Amino acid sequence: MQSRQNERGRDRDSGDELEDRVIQITRTAKVVKGGRTFAFRAVLAVGDRKGKVGIGIGKAREVPEAIRKAREQAKAGMVPVPIVGTTIPHPIEMRLGAARVLLRPASPGTGVIAGGGVRPVIEVAGISDILTKSLGSNNRLNVTQATFQALQSLQDHRSEAQARGVPAESLAPFWTREQN
Repeated sequence: MQSRQNERGRDRDSGDELEDRVIQITRTAKVVKGGRTFAFRAVLAVGDRKGKVGIGIGKAREVPEAIRKAREQAKAGMVPVPIVGTTIPHPIEMRLGAARVLLRPASPGTGVIAGGGVRPVIEVAGISDILTKSLGSNNRLNVTQATFQALQSLQDHRSEAQARGVPAESLAPFWTREQN
């Protein structure tokens, strides 16, 4: 019998404790001379819950093989995500095709307010307090990719403050600043 951690998508074959979440599995059909040939497309989010996340898309004749391919692609494309406390450093809106995703930092205790293709990406990245809104298209693949691009585009408040020549505390979210 598998342990509960394995069932939830922990990657045990490597020592880096990656967690993966299946976002969508879709059956696709190709019409050929003899009829239809079916394949499966899997969309996966992989992260270490410590600020690294990747998404992958795999296609194969069988679901487990599609998931394996997606996992490999996601692991290869992992990127760091700047996290301040338990949230993101600043609000961001990203557009991909007709899908628009809005991500906003939230104070501690808010939780992950997200759905669809946004939640799995945010959770495996290790962000535990965030407000999100999916606008426009609700196509899961495009929403997932827009979320990933938004997380990639986030700027760390320390490096941004250094570039502007101001103290880092002035650009930090208000709840992380010390109250005098």
